[in-house]
Amino acid sequence: MVEFGTGYFNAMDREYDSGMIDMPENTPSQKTNDVGVTAGDIGMSLGLGPVPNIPAVQGKLRAGSKKVELGFMGQGKGSGQGHTPGMYGQKQRQALKEMAKANRIDFTTHASVGVWGLAGQDRQGNFSREQKEASVQEIKRAIEFASDVAEGGPIVVHTGEFQRAISEAQWNKDGKFESYPGEEERASYRVVDRRTGGLVSEARKGKAIAKPIWNRYESDNDEAWDKEGGKEYIDSNGNKVSQGDYVDYWGNKVSRAERVPMYDKENGVFKAKQYKWDDFQNEAKDMTEEARDVWRKWKNGELSKTERQNSIWRRFLDNQYKREDDVYVKPEEAYIVATLETNAANARGLSHYYGRSFNDTVEQMEKLKKALVFYEKIEETVDEEEKWKLKRQVDQLAAGLVPTDAKMPTEIIKKQLAGVESNFKHAKETAAAQWAQAMEAEEQIRNIQSAESYAMEESYDAYARAGLYAMEKSKALQKQGKLKRDLFIAMENLYPESYGSHPDELMHILQGSRDRMATMLQQKGYNESEAEKMAEKSLKVTFDTGHMNMWRKYWKGDPDSSPEKNDKEFEDWMVGTIDKMAKKKMIGHLHLVDNYGYQDDHLAPGEGNTPIKRIIKKLKENGFDGDMIVEPGADYTTDNSGFHSVMKTWKHFGSPVYGASSGVTPNARGWGNIHQGYFGMTQSPYFTVGAYVPSEEWSLWSGVPLE
Repeated sequence: MVEFGTGYFNAMDREYDSGMIDMPENTPSQKTNDVGVTAGDIGMSLGLGPVPNIPAVQGKLRAGSKKVELGFMGQGKGSGQGHTPGMYGQKQRQALKEMAKANRIDFTTHASVGVWGLAGQDRQGNFSREQKEASVQEIKRAIEFASDVAEGGPIVVHTGEFQRAISEAQWNKDGKFESYPGEEERASYRVVDRRTGGLVSEARKGKAIAKPIWNRYESDNDEAWDKEGGKEYIDSNGNKVSQGDYVDYWGNKVSRAERVPMYDKENGVFKAKQYKWDDFQNEAKDMTEEARDVWRKWKNGELSKTERQNSIWRRFLDNQYKREDDVYVKPEEAYIVATLETNAANARGLSHYYGRSFNDTVEQMEKLKKALVFYEKIEETVDEEEKWKLKRQVDQLAAGLVPTDAKMPTEIIKKQLAGVESNFKHAKETAAAQWAQAMEAEEQIRNIQSAESYAMEESYDAYARAGLYAMEKSKALQKQGKLKRDLFIAMENLYPESYGSHPDELMHILQGSRDRMATMLQQKGYNESEAEKMAEKSLKVTFDTGHMNMWRKYWKGDPDSSPEKNDKEFEDWMVGTIDKMAKKKMIGHLHLVDNYGYQDDHLAPGEGNTPIKRIIKKLKENGFDGDMIVEPGADYTTDNSGFHSVMKTWKHFGSPVYGASSGVTPNARGWGNIHQGYFGMTQSPYFTVGAYVPSEEWSLWSGVPLE
């Protein structure tokens, strides 16, 4: 009878009869390979730069891994410690390709680790198209490398589009996460100029802004409310006025742009108040309704070109806003609009003030110029001896106490004309400048956009373009008969502090990018179904377990529960969100990394507190068949080598080696049985051989040596 599961023991070995069943690591409490992960399923990553050249890569392969991820540590122009795809010429690429064939391994590719998102944000918070394009070029270089060397597979790209407040994220409505105590009250939101991507300002949640109280048909407006009894009515222009509508001082309905501040007759001042974040949330709702009304009119062809050009909601009048629900104004946008509206109103007021008597000044100048010509002719015709009769006393000083000079009419007119011209220039330039400032503020209002929505539009475009390029390279390889599997962009969740790290955000980026790529493909002639299918194949997710576990430090938990219970709830949340992504078939690649939830320390799986086995089990239940890559980090300096991370992973999963299980011996020999062992045993040997055996000379017949 043939025995399976006994490893390489033979009938003369004392372990032969017991096989693996009595091994402590094969007891039910220790056996962990319940998800079908074998040693051959686990790959490892190599950072090109720290791994300096092709022979060094080959040396790493000898340790024993069937999948290797080549990661580029450099960006732009490469260096010794930071290689880029451009540093690998045709010969190096061919050598890697032959190496993969000889060792029967598959390569995957990690684009530059210096790329954090494709929105193009710089350190100052501005969004730069140049920065965005540089990142896209880095990805294209990695795609070309993957095409030449791996002949398919994922190209991992870091997300991390921009910084955002965790407590205020859309997915955090139940308040389970918080960056620091009180973040909800101190959160800030950035708003940019969509024309340039430049940062306009930050809207701070804890900072109020003084604004006029606008005249509305509400109970606070005693005069209008009492006059109509709080009921709907028709104004003098034939418009129906309902509760909450803006009205002028005569009770006529006006638009938001024409609204007027409420006047306090008793104190003789216009009313104002400090607007808080809740007020701006309500204002944003009003603005959203107004923007959607304009969008509907534009969609129905009811807006003239001039109306479209002058609308403050012009940014929504674009084909990318396909549904009414796509049109919405964020509170931070309402916050900045309020500031800009105040600036515009102030500028308009000053312009009106300085220009109030402009026409009168022009008329005065014309009259003075005519008078000057008239008196110049008179003075020319009068004899010198008679000219004194034309002189007039100049304006008296100090009620006549100071003597004044008598001057000729032309001198008096010239002096007065000079003063009027000076006033004219001041009024003209000041009024014009103030009006220009008002126009600039109004144009700024038309072009402000929250950093989040702007970044999303830029990111969708960039990821879609990268996906298109990967698709084209896959087709080229297929024509040459070299394609092993489709090339695809694999967006990786990065650190919690940046957008794209949370599963909901990652799914949002992925779906938006797929939609944008599908639109691009339809413009190229694909039908809708084909376009969506190609986008799904070309854009997927790389899920990093270590980055996901870093959310642990921001998990608030229940202060009345035990730490163990809170940890369990966090892990349940983590596995649940992964289940949601897996069901949607979004995950195409996996990074197996561990930590303690604080920093990205790159421990081997099982060495930290990330529930990696639960994650893998959930992914396998949903049919995940992508690559699983261990990313060594800490073990390079705290253990013998980076490959020890892979061996620890084998041990963590109980990956079967030295035989397979059977019905007779159901527990296969796992890596934990031989890791750091000696001839199949992990304890010290109980016998010696060879040179280690004591000399048999001067020993008794029993074999006991003499001292």
